[in-house]
Amino acid sequence: MEHAGGLKKGIKILVIDDDPDIAKLLSVMLKPQGYGVYHACDGREGLKNAYELHPDLIILDVMMPEIDGWDVCARLRELSDVPILMLTARSAEADMLRGFVLGVDDYMKKPFSQGELEARVRALLRRRNNHNGNSDVSHYSDNVLSIDLEMQAVELDGRLLDLSVTEYSLLACLVRNMGRTVTHSQLLREVWGCEYGSMSTTLTLYIHYLRKKLESAHHNHKYIHTQWGRGYCFVPINEI
Repeated sequence: MEHAGGLKKGIKILVIDDDPDIAKLLSVMLKPQGYGVYHACDGREGLKNAYELHPDLIILDVMMPEIDGWDVCARLRELSDVPILMLTARSAEADMLRGFVLGVDDYMKKPFSQGELEARVRALLRRRNNHNGNSDVSHYSDNVLSIDLEMQAVELDGRLLDLSVTEYSLLACLVRNMGRTVTHSQLLREVWGCEYGSMSTTLTLYIHYLRKKLESAHHNHKYIHTQWGRGYCFVPINEI
């Protein structure tokens, strides 16, 4: 495991990539920002380092020998909700959908610029730590769904719901504004950051998968309603 650079407020970034040139490039780009950068050369070493290091962010390549990025992501999600930025040479929608299902928080297509890398890293780290909203709403509960924003816990049908960092941040924003429409631009700004103002397709995909995770066999209530042309609204059961 290689380490480069001093820590920026203790922030540790783990790069899992079998291409030493890409790993070196990421280190060179992130080191001046003060992040602690660690490198694992394959998926197996990456999983070991993630377990030992407890990084604040993982940058993960898709195409690797033995254990590819998809399998690494799935195993990481069994252990942690650490933000995962996936590196890919492809931009097919099927790949993005597969990643969202597994719990990928964001994608970055090769080749990438330093500005894009820095923006995506900042947004993911901010998303991980930004759980303080402007509303006093911090809890929601009915006979199926329970949300505790203070404890960052979501339960459905009595079991803890497995949400990625992005899915949780999106749900938290909607719950804090319960009963009110949150516009597309507001969601993108608060969940992804100002650098992501045009990512409406990504927002739609995350809303779709968040809705699927909130579905219950005990009722067919849809918690997240679409306000066409405006945004989305979290609607409690008792308001239907």
